[in-house]
Amino acid sequence: MRPRELRETGQMDMLRSRLDQIIDMGHPLAVLARTMEWPFLEHEFGAVYSDGPGQPPLPTRLMAGIAILKYMHNLSDDQVCERWLENPYYQYFCGEEFFQHTLVFDRSSLTRWRQRMGEEKLNALLQESLAVAAKTKAIKPAELSQVVIDTTVQPKAIAFPTDAKLLNRSREILVRLAKKHGLPLRQSYKRVGKLALIKHQRYAHAHQFKRAGKCLRKLKTYLGRVRRDIARKIKGHDHLIDAFARPLSITARVLRQKQRSRGRKVYALHALEVECIGKGKAHAPYEFGVKVSVATTLSHPKGGQFVTHVKALPGNPYDGHTLATVIPDMERITGATIERAIADAGYRGHNAPRPFQVYTTGQKRGVTPAIKRIFKRRAAIEPVIGHLKDGHRMDRNHLAHSSGDAINAVLAAAGYNFRLLVRWLETLLCLILVALLPRNLAHSR
Repeated sequence: MRPRELRETGQMDMLRSRLDQIIDMGHPLAVLARTMEWPFLEHEFGAVYSDGPGQPPLPTRLMAGIAILKYMHNLSDDQVCERWLENPYYQYFCGEEFFQHTLVFDRSSLTRWRQRMGEEKLNALLQESLAVAAKTKAIKPAELSQVVIDTTVQPKAIAFPTDAKLLNRSREILVRLAKKHGLPLRQSYKRVGKLALIKHQRYAHAHQFKRAGKCLRKLKTYLGRVRRDIARKIKGHDHLIDAFARPLSITARVLRQKQRSRGRKVYALHALEVECIGKGKAHAPYEFGVKVSVATTLSHPKGGQFVTHVKALPGNPYDGHTLATVIPDMERITGATIERAIADAGYRGHNAPRPFQVYTTGQKRGVTPAIKRIFKRRAAIEPVIGHLKDGHRMDRNHLAHSSGDAINAVLAAAGYNFRLLVRWLETLLCLILVALLPRNLAHSR
């Protein structure tokens, strides 16, 4: 069933106050709410629903507005619910006419809504942010044809992976699952396993690697014994085989993987999609998450350095080989034909579609003096990536699975753009007040 969308009725209520009567309608968030094309978002997000019986879902403006506010102000689901309940501007932005004293949605509704929309539909928020920027003159449409592209790592919310912790944690999961299903084990290794993990960490800290390796082999032995014990006792019991299939498969991968072996490894038992990505940084040689492509305008628009495209790239592909996917996707979102892109040296040997022009750092052939001046703008994307991570929840992704990686990146970019728009509207309001100030003073005289 399709959602019942919120519409302005203009009705009055003797027991409740209308929001447009108790808030400043010149507030940037209120101006942004009136500037956005909510019917466009309702049309895009409404495509995932079907016309059938059942309870109608929550209104699109309510859920999309909460998602924007969450990533605009770097809030968790619980925090945005608390802010929404006490902030009339948040409620007005989400389409409410009267001040609500209780939550009209559940916190878990945010999770279900994000999962239902997915990355493809949530790109409409990024698209709408650029449309509002063009409507308010914060950015010119011509500025979208030249971009700066770079990749970064979106870290996952996991503990730093070590072989010892993975082995001990795998054993604990198997033992707990066996206890849940009433499966008796010969030995759980609960006490000696914890002791071996503590000793391994102490020996590794003291650089006594031979002793640390001995404790690591003990942990591997304990896990292998528990795994084989469970595998023997679930034979012939189909319901137990189904219950233990995934944990036993993950455990086998943990036992097989070695420190210097190539290929996909397990870095977190609850997030198998996590990858180890080396970016060559002195302070963080390796990061655990997913690679993300970010693009921004080559010139500096009036409203700020807007993000024109963002996309999660699972599998840790070579930077240059991502352009064949990124460029058409960017043109679809922005509605502009991309003519030129500036990238770092990691994009050499790219596969960008022709006649698209890509200039990489250190390139000599075909570089005119004008292009050399443009190269000075390549570093403009670095502070944008920093803001996405520091202020818009891309520094530690808490959303589950590969779909959560893609969703978090898109929403972070949308929240960043909408925050720039709020600042731009504040600037416009100040300019209008300054322009009217001399006239008011002359009138008062």
